[in-house]
Amino acid sequence: MYFIYPDQELPPVTYADSEGLLAVGRDLSPERLKEAYYKGVFPWYSEGQPVLWWSPDPRMVLFPEDLRIARSMRPFLNQDKFQVTFNQEFERVIENCGQVDRKGQDGTWITPEIKENYLQLHKEGLAHSVEVWDNADLVGGLYGIYLKDKQVFCGESMFAKASNASKFGFIKLVQKLEREGVKLIDCQIYTSHLESLGANEIPRSEFLEYLK
Repeated sequence: MYFIYPDQELPPVTYADSEGLLAVGRDLSPERLKEAYYKGVFPWYSEGQPVLWWSPDPRMVLFPEDLRIARSMRPFLNQDKFQVTFNQEFERVIENCGQVDRKGQDGTWITPEIKENYLQLHKEGLAHSVEVWDNADLVGGLYGIYLKDKQVFCGESMFAKASNASKFGFIKLVQKLEREGVKLIDCQIYTSHLESLGANEIPRSEFLEYLK
């Protein structure tokens, strides 16, 4: 693990420890975030901590063609239970993601600094959001970084205020990205929820090939 200063580049991902922790620093500027995502690195830390940069091995990813839609979700999709928009309420989406109570986590990793800098990336067209609506109510959503030139989408966080709302939005996003030619969706680390949607772990070296 390395401490990096604002004028230093992130070290090679092979320097990450067994948990995937690569570096520690204070810089979370949009420029640093762009460098990180193009190198297969992402920030994940709690308020009050320095910025922790991660590149786990293996890497949890979803190939769009492997999307798994549970039978229980089909009525929601067939009946258009929710309405979905893209990039209409980014700030509200990231704000709601930061309010989710996550098991095993003390507070949120979506700090004011995270919100500020990802909002700037959204204004630059790099950070994208998905909004899930029940009429006029925002009931779910997610956001991530869209590396269009690499045909890779890096998922960051999601929230739901109605049953299956975030899953509905995720499915709609994957279907949209597949139509746009995206080859891979980066899910970062393993969760059983992501596995149920068709995501799998692959070696970090294989994941990095998509960013070359």
